[in-house]
Amino acid sequence: MNRSISGGRRLLGKVRMPGDKSISHRALILGAMAEGTTGIEGLAPGQDVRSTWRCLLALGVPITSRGNRVTLKGLGWRGLKEPRVALDAENSGTTMRLLMGVLAGNPILTELTGDDSLRRRPMERVAQPLNLMGATITMKNGRAPVTIRGGALKGIDYVSPVASAQVKSAVLLAGLLALDKTSFTEPVLSRDHTERMLPLFGIVPEREGFKVTVTGGLYLAGAQVFVPGDASSAAFWVVAASLLQGSDLHIVEVGANPTRIGFLDVLARMGAAVRRRDTAPVKEGGEPLADLLVRPAALTAVEVAAAEVPGLIDEVPILALAASRAQGVSRFRGLSELRHKESDRLAGIAALLTAFGADARVEGDDLVVTGPCRLKAARVDSGGDHRMAMTALVAGALAEGETTVERAECVDISYPMFYEDFTRALQA
Repeated sequence: MNRSISGGRRLLGKVRMPGDKSISHRALILGAMAEGTTGIEGLAPGQDVRSTWRCLLALGVPITSRGNRVTLKGLGWRGLKEPRVALDAENSGTTMRLLMGVLAGNPILTELTGDDSLRRRPMERVAQPLNLMGATITMKNGRAPVTIRGGALKGIDYVSPVASAQVKSAVLLAGLLALDKTSFTEPVLSRDHTERMLPLFGIVPEREGFKVTVTGGLYLAGAQVFVPGDASSAAFWVVAASLLQGSDLHIVEVGANPTRIGFLDVLARMGAAVRRRDTAPVKEGGEPLADLLVRPAALTAVEVAAAEVPGLIDEVPILALAASRAQGVSRFRGLSELRHKESDRLAGIAALLTAFGADARVEGDDLVVTGPCRLKAARVDSGGDHRMAMTALVAGALAEGETTVERAECVDISYPMFYEDFTRALQA
């Protein structure tokens, strides 16, 4: 599906983001592992979360929905049923990696697969600690399809060479099904949604610096979970309103977890006019909420350190677009992880910006963007990557003329109504 958009307008009004994708995956999975009923309000509507939903159904978990509420009847400790067919995670790396952790501790044989894009993404970094815990995980060249023979696990003290919320969550979920304690230490703090959500289900992790520990063998109890607005989705709106003259945008009840809003810190250094208004109290889920009020501002170049990247990995494409309109040379360091997303996002970002007339290049694992530039309309291919498609649509709103984004349907992965919501809020 192609989508077209014209420049020369502004963003006005109040908008609400879809439910947070990362939190939604975890709420479904922990609900499936718990004893009793779990209710989830505001579950993300995208295809990635639906992939987790369908996999859990195949594992015997009853899931129903009514309006904005989803209800699960958990199967309890090691209670998942052996599926009759391979579990298809489709395009969702989160689905595959987190389920690897859960399936490692269940006494069943399972195969996990996905689409062509997902089968190119590395899974060895997840399998390695799980095999150390006693699971038997096999794959070809470190990629899916993944075969998992789960069973009795032992706790480990694992030191990860990379900061990865998905690897961390997989190990912690397996640790809940293991004997003794399981610890995960990372070089910098990655997204901590799993650790924040566990106390709702009756499990309180121990935290010491960048080390988090869970105790296995404890039963999880069903919980009520509120899913805030997706911070990564909000980033596209924030950048657009910062750059479109005459904009005045209010984003309501977006998740304000410090490990998810690094993009706001970067934009603040660039001079963006974003006012954050915390909303209280924190609802079920342990996640802080905030309203964001955004108006246009003149931006200046920024340097993003490699240590910041785990906290804004999904927002690099839209931040790079902001850098193309900022005064000076911006550099985003240490982006090697972007090569292993739905596409090679590092090369893709530079190519996308160049197509719109911007000055962007890759130097090793760094992205260098020189601005400000005057964007011109283009016809671009999303590459099947939802973050790239949304970045291209925002670029089209900033450019002169009409832009067409090919294969724009991939935004359904995280934000099915992005095009409709965004074009509706654009006003002359």
